Amino acid sequence: MKDRGAGVWGEFKPKGHDRAERDGFKAKGHEGEVRDGFKPKGNDETTGDRFKAKDHDRVVRDGFNPKGNERKIEDGCSGMWRWELGEPLAPAVWQELMRHPEEGQWAGDVRDPAVLRGLAEQAAQLVDRLCGRSLLAAEVDSLLSDRAPGLAGAWHSAAQLAYLQGQLAMDAGVAAAGPRSSRRGALRADRGQAPRCRRCGSEATGRTACAACGLAACAYCEACLALGRSRACSLLLRTAADPAVRGTAGESTAAVAGRWGLSAAQGDAAWAALGFLAEPPKGGIAPSRFLLWAVTGAGKTEMIFPLLDSVLAVGGRVLVATPRRDVVLELAPRLAKAFSGVRIVTLYGGSAERWESGNLTLATTHQLMRFYHAFDLVVIDELDAFPYHNDPMLAHAAQHACKPDGKFVYLSATPPRPLQREVSRGTLPHAKVPVRYHGHPLPVPKRIAMRGVETCLRQPKLLGPLVAELRRSIDRGAQIFLFVSRIRHIGPLVEILRRRFKDISVEGTSSEDSGRGEKVMAYRKKEIRLLVTTTILERGVTVPRSDVYILDADSSLFDDASLVQMAGRAGRSSEDPAGRVIFASSQWTLSQKLAVNQIKAMNRIAGRHGYLKVQPSKP
Repeated sequence: MKDRGAGVWGEFKPKGHDRAERDGFKAKGHEGEVRDGFKPKGNDETTGDRFKAKDHDRVVRDGFNPKGNERKIEDGCSGMWRWELGEPLAPAVWQELMRHPEEGQWAGDVRDPAVLRGLAEQAAQLVDRLCGRSLLAAEVDSLLSDRAPGLAGAWHSAAQLAYLQGQLAMDAGVAAAGPRSSRRGALRADRGQAPRCRRCGSEATGRTACAACGLAACAYCEACLALGRSRACSLLLRTAADPAVRGTAGESTAAVAGRWGLSAAQGDAAWAALGFLAEPPKGGIAPSRFLLWAVTGAGKTEMIFPLLDSVLAVGGRVLVATPRRDVVLELAPRLAKAFSGVRIVTLYGGSAERWESGNLTLATTHQLMRFYHAFDLVVIDELDAFPYHNDPMLAHAAQHACKPDGKFVYLSATPPRPLQREVSRGTLPHAKVPVRYHGHPLPVPKRIAMRGVETCLRQPKLLGPLVAELRRSIDRGAQIFLFVSRIRHIGPLVEILRRRFKDISVEGTSSEDSGRGEKVMAYRKKEIRLLVTTTILERGVTVPRSDVYILDADSSLFDDASLVQMAGRAGRSSEDPAGRVIFASSQWTLSQKLAVNQIKAMNRIAGRHGYLKVQPSKP
């Protein structure tokens, strides 16, 4: 690829494309500037759309385009761009590459074998550094500055060669939603559809005047703006994926449990998941999926260790993703201890390891948007938790981070309803862990009839039934989670409870409390006995002896999954496995019934498989 200033790339016949990809690009003539790598011999620049049908199809398939006659078409299978003849609009991708032709371009004449070898080496280095990544041009510059300083700011020619070799895909950051078939059979962009972000998959609703391309209304994506602006005129680079490796499943259940210190229930579930990892890919366009449905406190983290090891042992790359940063920071030292000889990279907002590569990656789900077909195994922890739950953008990012023939493992105590239906129909491979590590049944919630919190705050005497139950918990030495549905209820309720229980420390916290971290730490240290809070603490906080109270349990803000998660704060320790769970409500709703039924069902399964040390008692 000669210097852009010379304006010559060469002259190709369609049949020469395969040789060009295999042997490199050799210019044959200088009849005119061919910016994008293809000019049909014998045609001038005004007749670029006069091809035979078979030649036109080959041009469209293989990604070349004559100067001035392009229209971008997305290839939904490979993720590469295609261009169609017949319209004068230049593709945003090539506009981006050519905006500053003096920057990042190879200075030599690629007809010189030594020059071509040097460019090929740079292309190989670029592909290696971008392996498994999905990055905007500005992010490529940042990554190369950190990991390949010699390429920083000088990678455009190398990227074009890698593209021609089929090792690199170059997309616009925002483009038409997808191709459709015209009456003549050619792929055409549907102009009626809004453009979508190629990085996160969201509809690009933002428009702004753009200094980069000069448009008054350049489309950009607002959904993933925190990771950098993905625009219609920005360049998105992705590398091709290698075939995924398969995990090993040679050990028996007892061997798996013994090696990793798992309980019988954990060992059975891990062994089933290992069998799934060892299965050959099914050949679909999306990774195969497996669900580990484990009750709260079952020890999900320990169960995934054998799965990670089975893929790492055969040279695969593994990703463990979780929606919350605090979980990432908690898991990092545990994974480092279990896999001391493995290069582990930890990614979250502000992480110093943003451009590092490792065999095992631990990341928040938002960071997955920077990966593309990178991992042989992707484990999604707490897929039902905010912000992953009900966020198509994060689900899109997770799927694209995994190789198409790779494997997905979901971890959840409360799987979303669609996954539960797939389990019931037998279409989703899964394993249930119905018991906690200590072998005791889950506490079954008890209901007390009580007026709504809003009413009780105006008439504190109505809190009588709740106060009586709270006194029982206090007298038995328990710490208390008291969940409410509204942040505004916390302050007034704390004041009332402080007057009723002067012998203990009562505090409240929520997502709006700047001192939440300090209060949670004090609660863990038993300096606070009763903590009034919201669902912000339904996960992640565990104390050895705790009882759970959920006020307004009939609120529409509490679905069955959140009720199960809140109830799961009780009974987690072997010293106090029978913690109390109270649903306080004026009505007995479907969500409460479903939550209780799920807990009872898990206890029945645990008893049927002989996992329980004692049988569950009636609430």
